[in-house]
Amino acid sequence: MKKICVIGSINTDLVALVERFPKPGETLTGKEFHTFPGGKGANQAVAAGRLQAAVAMFGKIGADLYGQQTLANLAANGVDHRGVAVVPGVSSGIAVIEVDGSGENHIVIIPGANAAMDRRVIDERFAWLLEYDIFLFQLEIPLDTVCYTMAKLKECGKTIILDPAPAQILPDAVYPCVDFLTPNETEMAILAQQEIDSEDDLNAAAQRLLAKGVGTVLLKAGKDGAYIIDRSGRWHMPGFAVQAVDTTGAGDSFNAGFAVSLAHGGDLRDHVRFANAVGALATTSQGAQSAMPGLEEVRSLLERG
Repeated sequence: MKKICVIGSINTDLVALVERFPKPGETLTGKEFHTFPGGKGANQAVAAGRLQAAVAMFGKIGADLYGQQTLANLAANGVDHRGVAVVPGVSSGIAVIEVDGSGENHIVIIPGANAAMDRRVIDERFAWLLEYDIFLFQLEIPLDTVCYTMAKLKECGKTIILDPAPAQILPDAVYPCVDFLTPNETEMAILAQQEIDSEDDLNAAAQRLLAKGVGTVLLKAGKDGAYIIDRSGRWHMPGFAVQAVDTTGAGDSFNAGFAVSLAHGGDLRDHVRFANAVGALATTSQGAQSAMPGLEEVRSLLERG
């Protein structure tokens, strides 16, 4: 099995459960409050660890209680955290999350130590990074670092998976470095700089990204599953029917599930089906990492269809 490395953000999620989202200037009384480990990078690493993959996390935390809790949580979930550095005098990353009665969410990110992920730390540990085969990236650390690192790893023949979230317009030089791009519909529209109101729009947006050099687009479609779009065609991989409680971390779980299946080898459609199952199960309880499924849960859902 190939080895996975996640390069990205590490946060602590402060989660408020509300009946509905407040309007501007409005104060609401919430239902519950919880603290969960999070950050798109750490989420993907923990999700992969829960699936019994060989996975490492590469990122930064602050010298605070949240950082200490993060290291303990990564270790408890089977994630190699030798690549996680402590930054003195800076807070760990924080995400403030509101979740409404339907399971939808609003998220505000305070980067903290994540903002200190620069080219220097990549160069210092690059020989260590080369021990891994499949790399997961997101956009919660500095974009310059993401672009620089993907280019270096691509030159070394590594497999690159980019989750373009939080969405932003990317330099054209990024796209040829990406083997698998995993946007949702909103992120796809931002990357392609066009509105998406139909399947024809979706296909046109994906073709723009493929023309820029992306290997394959995996469009995450929530409860509807995912679309595989490459230069040979488009395929819809249906989702799994589950009772959604909280969608926080579902996209990260999808990415991790895809990487874990890819690490074992096999057919692309099987990898996406596995990813759909992981993403679906991650919505069935509250929180991001706390809701991520184990391998047996995923296998059971796949068997049930």
